[in-house]
Amino acid sequence: MSRSYGQYCGLARALDVIGDRWNLLIVRQLLVAPARYRDLLDGLAGVATNLLSDRLRDLEAAGVVERRLADEGNAVIYALTAWGAQLREPIEGLIRWSAPLMVRGPAEDRFRPEWLAVALPALLGSRVKTDRSATVGVAIDGQLFQVQVTGKGLDASPHDGRALDAVVRAEAAIVLGLAAGMLDFDEIRPLVEVEGDETALRAIFGA
Repeated sequence: MSRSYGQYCGLARALDVIGDRWNLLIVRQLLVAPARYRDLLDGLAGVATNLLSDRLRDLEAAGVVERRLADEGNAVIYALTAWGAQLREPIEGLIRWSAPLMVRGPAEDRFRPEWLAVALPALLGSRVKTDRSATVGVAIDGQLFQVQVTGKGLDASPHDGRALDAVVRAEAAIVLGLAAGMLDFDEIRPLVEVEGDETALRAIFGA
């Protein structure tokens, strides 16, 4: 890497690789799914094109990101390597740690529903019991995500068309507050729209 703290410390060396601005947000996008350069640019509003190229090149050189050919066509996509994907755990830890910073809501900050694919497992994973299988939808800003709980754990992803036990429509701040355990489902119930089996929603967001 071009910059280094010059310290023989695991944290310092990790920050040598992923500590530059935008690096962890690039990893967040690729945790959602492998993506083309244009998709990354769209998902990282505010990043300059030359800076994104530089960051991707650095992350590729460090072994965090790799380039692949898309399944269809000759498009190049970026994806995390197996080592890069191990950043999910520390990123989820930072998301949980950030809960008090999220209380004031988005204000003027941008929000993209696709980020729920990383945030919801981080916030819900340690609290939701997996002895009951359920798949619920979360609708925000016209986009539908699904949260699936099975005996193996919890997963969140864009809706793939499967049947949903229930759907909740709410603002992002409410969904994230419920997921973090900072809001009570009963207290915010008048602020959300629910379709389907409400007990399935409560099993996940009322934990």
